[in-house]
Amino acid sequence: MRVQRRTALDCNNRSTILWPASPAASDPRPLLKTDRLSMESPVRAEPATPTLAPPAPRNHTPSLSPRAEAKEKRSEESEGTADECEAVDTEEDPICLSLLSKMSVFVEAPAEDASEKAEEAAAKERAEREAQRQLLATEELVYTERNYLRLLQVCTCTIRSNLQKLQPQLPNLDSMFMYIEEVIDVSGRLLSLLDQKQVTPHDPLFLETLCDAFLSLSTDIESAYKEYLSNYNNVTALENSYKQEEPLWTEMVKVIKSSAPEVNATSLSFFLVMPVQRIARYPLLLQTIMKHTDPGHPAYSLLEQTAHTSVALNCRINEYKRFREVADKYKKTETLTIRDKINRLNSHSIAKKTARLSQFIKHETGIAPKLVDEEFDALEGFFYLLENGIAVLHENVETYLSHLQRFLSCRPEEFDLDMDGEKPAICYKEITTALRQWILPTFEKRMRTLVHKPLCALRELLAGPRNLIRKRLDKLLDYELLEEKPSLSYDEQAVANTYKTINTLLLNELPQFNGLALTLLWGMLGAFSCLHKDLAADMEQLFQGFAQQLPHSSLEPNAFWEWAECSVLEGARMLESLCRNVEDQLNAPIVQPLSPGSQKCLKVLTDKHGSGKIYQLTGHVVGTRDLDLSLNRGALVAIISEMDTRGDRRRWLVDAGGPRGYVPSSKLVRYHQVTMDPPPSPHLTVTTMDCAGGVRRHSYTPDVRRHSFSPDTPQPVRTLSMTMPCFQVFAGYDFTARSSHEVSLRAGEPIRVLEPHDKRGSRDWSLVEVREQRGYVPSNYLAVVPTSTSPTTPYH
Repeated sequence: MRVQRRTALDCNNRSTILWPASPAASDPRPLLKTDRLSMESPVRAEPATPTLAPPAPRNHTPSLSPRAEAKEKRSEESEGTADECEAVDTEEDPICLSLLSKMSVFVEAPAEDASEKAEEAAAKERAEREAQRQLLATEELVYTERNYLRLLQVCTCTIRSNLQKLQPQLPNLDSMFMYIEEVIDVSGRLLSLLDQKQVTPHDPLFLETLCDAFLSLSTDIESAYKEYLSNYNNVTALENSYKQEEPLWTEMVKVIKSSAPEVNATSLSFFLVMPVQRIARYPLLLQTIMKHTDPGHPAYSLLEQTAHTSVALNCRINEYKRFREVADKYKKTETLTIRDKINRLNSHSIAKKTARLSQFIKHETGIAPKLVDEEFDALEGFFYLLENGIAVLHENVETYLSHLQRFLSCRPEEFDLDMDGEKPAICYKEITTALRQWILPTFEKRMRTLVHKPLCALRELLAGPRNLIRKRLDKLLDYELLEEKPSLSYDEQAVANTYKTINTLLLNELPQFNGLALTLLWGMLGAFSCLHKDLAADMEQLFQGFAQQLPHSSLEPNAFWEWAECSVLEGARMLESLCRNVEDQLNAPIVQPLSPGSQKCLKVLTDKHGSGKIYQLTGHVVGTRDLDLSLNRGALVAIISEMDTRGDRRRWLVDAGGPRGYVPSSKLVRYHQVTMDPPPSPHLTVTTMDCAGGVRRHSYTPDVRRHSFSPDTPQPVRTLSMTMPCFQVFAGYDFTARSSHEVSLRAGEPIRVLEPHDKRGSRDWSLVEVREQRGYVPSNYLAVVPTSTSPTTPYH
């Protein structure tokens, strides 16, 4: 049976339909691909010829008319599906059944291939698009890094050099560019690592090279940027100070515009804010590259690690910047007047200080436990020890330089010296002139530059950590009060966070500060030693030029050194004797006048504790522990307890006339006060009567005058009639010598008075001889006993 074949693909079942031939089927139409494949198959159908359709069998659907068939074809071409397809009953024709099965296979296979090819093409197009985006993001990172580095170099080189030429010079201009050199260096090293590999962003290895370079420099990037960002607030504050002076700021803007005309910048902050922005862009750029990178890429895991590193790096920098802001806030030393302090008082501050004081008292009395941090306590103790050592060294260096100045001010070469021969005198004058004019001034200048100035700067740096440590103690008291509460408000949480921040900052940075300060201290001591070594070398070179002119230069080396040693020892003995004589003449013990404040403090301490417990400090004391006092040398204190609460006798509890605390017992000596009214002596009760009938204490240096009456003076002048031709002086009270210039006394022993005053004419001290020893004793510790009753003239 000849039939006209026609195929239609249903969108749901993809079935092949054979249409019966119709009278209009003779129209020439191209065969479908399935028709051609079917014709080439082993089971071939006869060529279709225009024949009349047989009568439609029973139960079969009649064939479509040519107009309906054309309409259906248009519908298939426009929508791609057929709403209804009528099947031809092929049960009576096995050839048609075979054709249908084979044609369905050939039609289904090309449709699946086309779908797969379309998906492959779409996937390939997406991959190419992602690769292009990855390339653009990579090129953006490299290009912006190069442009960023170029602008920073323009700012630090061209603009900075031109600003330094302004007259008058800008104050603190170098502070504007602090730490920016480190940022430029690390950015240049990053680009240098990329250029060394000689790969371009189009190269597959470029992404791996970029990640390796960033990871290798991540530590240096963090170190450079965290210091720059911490200092950026100071940069903006300094620039704002420049803006306050309008003429100066106008000149600065002109210089900036002329130095970098291509960017049209109007301020330095245009350039100096770039590092702040750049460090935050690294995570965004790296995450953009990772977003457009195939997870199967060989460098994907490395890129992911780099992106995470950049994010963590920014977090650490922000945390460090927050720590620095807290430190800068609390380490400042404010000099406030009493009025300023009173103006700052309010209900909140009074309540806060009261709560701190209450908590502190609870700690000291043992009512409430104290938070103990052994690590911090060790760091704090070492810091105070280091601070004390630096202060002592600073004081000693200043004393050394002052003595050197006094030595340079002396000019012994200008006087005629009693020397044997002319050559020694001439050599001495030339040597001292060279020392005073060249060697010692150079030595002093180097000493001030290499030791004194760094030591002063280091001592000033100690103020910041010291204030921060004290502020930590205040915040610790607040924090302990907050720990007792079950829930905290926003302000209370901020207080707790402040304490944690200060504590973490000190634990992290105080060891570094202590280490650096100790290193600087050792460096200064080394410089001090090297300077003296150079001084000795210069002096040796100077003396070698005069060695041949000295009278003993012809001696053998052994004989010369023996003579030199004997001469030095003889000179040392003479110098020691001279110093002892000068000390006896000038440094005789006298009563040092007390300031009004010290007199008032002494009176208060004596009234409260008695004169037997008054002690004096022999040196400066710097408090390093809780309840330690910081006192100056010579301060008067009263002893409360000769040990601390732990039984340590090296720390005594004292009263300083107000504050009470502990001081080292090694720096305390008993204060010997020359009282106007000494305690009554059990060995001597000698009194005399004045003309008015009053009783006065008998001293061996009385103010004796003859009776003198006058009509203008109704009251007689006080006189003392002595009935003894001679007298004997005894010690009325015990006295313990405190130095080699004084001599000890025992009450009742006889004394020979050599001088009734000291070398400065003060009658408070007398030079006496007792037990074949000479020394000074207080004059009011002596008394006179008459040895005869015969009348005599008054003793003057």
